[in-house]
Amino acid sequence: MPTAARTPQLRRSNLALVLDRLRRGPCSRSQLVGATGLTRSAIAGLVGELVDLGLVVEEPSLSDGRPGRPSPVVRIDGESVGALAIEIFVDEIVVAIVAFDGSVVTTLRRDRKRDRVELDATIADIATLLGELRRLQGDDDGRRLVGCGVSVPGLVRDRDGVVVAAPNLGWVDVDLASALRSACDDDLPISVGNDADLGALAELRFGAGVGSGQMVFVSGEVGVGGGLVVAGSPVVGGAGFAGEIGHVPVNPDGRQCRCGSIGCWETEVGERALLERAGLDPDGGRAAVDDLLRRAAIGEPGIVAALDDEARWLAIGIAGLVNVLDPDTVVLGGLFARILPSIRPTLDEELARRRYRAAQREVAVVGAALGSAAISVGAAELAFGALLSDPARVMAASG
Repeated sequence: MPTAARTPQLRRSNLALVLDRLRRGPCSRSQLVGATGLTRSAIAGLVGELVDLGLVVEEPSLSDGRPGRPSPVVRIDGESVGALAIEIFVDEIVVAIVAFDGSVVTTLRRDRKRDRVELDATIADIATLLGELRRLQGDDDGRRLVGCGVSVPGLVRDRDGVVVAAPNLGWVDVDLASALRSACDDDLPISVGNDADLGALAELRFGAGVGSGQMVFVSGEVGVGGGLVVAGSPVVGGAGFAGEIGHVPVNPDGRQCRCGSIGCWETEVGERALLERAGLDPDGGRAAVDDLLRRAAIGEPGIVAALDDEARWLAIGIAGLVNVLDPDTVVLGGLFARILPSIRPTLDEELARRRYRAAQREVAVVGAALGSAAISVGAAELAFGALLSDPARVMAASG
């Protein structure tokens, strides 16, 4: 953790430093002193300000039997502040309210036909779902929303949030934030990010990647996306395009991908590839995957064979990522997390065959701990970015 600044004009930085530490878990004031290098009186003042802002609460600590009064425990307030999260998938729209402590308060999902992926239809569906969310929440929640994070399956330019390309949606150079702002009649700041990058961020902060210095997140639905964590921080690349692992070429004799290339990884793994191998409707979506998993549970041979093929191609890509990036953990999200129990033996066997053995260490391959909530939580984290950098200014602006 960086050394705390002690000059009065950098109080904002110290406030952000304390808030960042508390989002990793509750602390006593004494622990905050040790973690930040600030004095006890400085911590008391900063904690008091964060309490007044409605971002943290202080609670009495249980006595540990030692003499003296125990230091109060400070934790993030999950009741007063939140963010709106929007997930755009090919066959589904999700809207959610996520609390500042990372917990999902409310989620609404709507399946949609794949002929509604055009921008205008997508914005209309989101606006309808947001209206339902507002009616469901009413005025009783009292939670102050400080931003909106939007997840999209495509290349998102880091500097302005423009969706440069989303092949599975057919989008090119879409200013999604502006489109949402005008359609949804809301003055919340809107940030847009790649779905897999946001899933990785959520798992790093609250899920299977907590404590991991080097992590790879691999998520599969209609397409395949990835998020990278190096030295404990997300890697987005120079323009925000890092992690497009679904378009790594793995099969020189493979099929044409929607991106225009041949033999991309996502032509061999993911929802469409799996359903097609199983003899099911490749556009069947979540319902078809549910059916596949039910039939796999009773050992239907064709379904089991399709899952084995999926596991082998998944292992080929993961082995390449592991050999290049040397992560501590590979986290599987989306479809891959759902099918992991069914493919684990074949996946592990194929990984053992293809990994660079001289590395002499095991890499954990695990399912996303946050499950289907990972991307909503990650989208909210994107929306909380400004608050984490300058808590007092953002809370004043949102009041």
